[in-house]
Amino acid sequence: MKITVMKKRASNSTTMLMGLILFVLMIIVLRQNQYFFNSRSRDSFIISTPHAISRHNYNHEVEKSKSIINCNRSHYSYDICSINGPTIFDPFKSTFYDMGSTNKNETNIIVEKIKPYPRKWENFTMGQINEFTLTKGPIGPNCLIHHKAQALVFSLGGYTGNFFHDINDGFIPLFITINSLFPNQDLVLVISKLEDWWVHKYKDLLQSFSKHPIIDIDKEINITHCFPSVTIGLMSHGFMNIDPKLTPTSKTLIDFHKFLATTYGQGQLQLQLPQSQHRPRLVLASRGGSIGRLVLNQDEVRLVAEQIGFEVILFEPSKTTSLHESFGLIHSSHAMIGVHGAALTHALFLRPSSIFIQIVPIGAEGVSDICFGKLAREMKLVYEEYKIKVEESSLMEKFGKGDNLVLKNPKALQEKGWSQEIMDIYLREQNINLDLNRFKKMYLEKAYQNAKLFMSING
Repeated sequence: MKITVMKKRASNSTTMLMGLILFVLMIIVLRQNQYFFNSRSRDSFIISTPHAISRHNYNHEVEKSKSIINCNRSHYSYDICSINGPTIFDPFKSTFYDMGSTNKNETNIIVEKIKPYPRKWENFTMGQINEFTLTKGPIGPNCLIHHKAQALVFSLGGYTGNFFHDINDGFIPLFITINSLFPNQDLVLVISKLEDWWVHKYKDLLQSFSKHPIIDIDKEINITHCFPSVTIGLMSHGFMNIDPKLTPTSKTLIDFHKFLATTYGQGQLQLQLPQSQHRPRLVLASRGGSIGRLVLNQDEVRLVAEQIGFEVILFEPSKTTSLHESFGLIHSSHAMIGVHGAALTHALFLRPSSIFIQIVPIGAEGVSDICFGKLAREMKLVYEEYKIKVEESSLMEKFGKGDNLVLKNPKALQEKGWSQEIMDIYLREQNINLDLNRFKKMYLEKAYQNAKLFMSING
């Protein structure tokens, strides 16, 4: 009996000791877990920073959070915001909701607002751009249409319809943004202030950016769309510029030219306009029905160019001009001449080392260089500026007799601000009567020799 009792007491003591050890271990584990959670930032899963989302860090960021709202507002010309995670768009409220929010009583709400047009320094222009909201917090509406591709949202509410602005404020920023943030990735273009004629004109170019149908966001009044992520806004490097230092893939304007060549093909119009085997082709860009900056003696300029040896093609583009035809004509030509204006944007279609002459009106020296001089240099064109003299400007008749700055010192006048009144004087009220002898001797003859050389090398 004693032996039996002793065994029972020993068994009970062992059990109590093991229980005590387990209890102590549980306390240690709980304290370690409490320390771990208390040491983490309460906002570690909600990140909102002033830096643009880097796509190569996307997977790493998603590991930390399924929903990140991120805005970059540090640039002079544009803002760009993103939700790096599933999002649903409510067209009625123009709001992108982070779908990671599942709590109706969410109190830690993040809201960002953005107008996706890359001219944020122009208050009047930006006043015409619809604003979008990105939010984390309240649960969004139910999704009707699910997309497998991420969304890129931007607006056409600024200067759409002017070819320069379609390229400068639209397609070059789109090219930069996609090559910076979406290289080799699938995306859907979501566009505000979209017009049917614009889609028709640029259909092929748009399809080169995305294989998916465009979403006209202003017409989706009662339709909600879901995306795996969304970026709102377009990146810009300044007027007609692509800075290779600012793109991960080191793109330049020449790469944009190649992109256009891939889209529109090369030499399509050569079948319709047989080119002389011995005469270089000169495209003379005409402003035709435009207001201001008309070459009043354009017919004489054309005749002089033909006498020198050029085959001259008068090019007067309009809103409905086919870009396939425009590209085919200009890409197969050897030289291009025109007065500063939107039509000179077609210089992007010229082959590098082609000849390009910009006729610069009085008072337009600065804007001419910013818009097309820089473009010509980046495109490696053989570039010349023909700065007209006071005697070649129609402003001479109106301001020549007075002692004012309009003709004598345009820079001093413009230092006070490039107002609508000043812009109208130099860009809308001014026409040009070229000094044919000066233009021929100093520019056309030299352009012809360079064009002949280019033709002998490049065809």
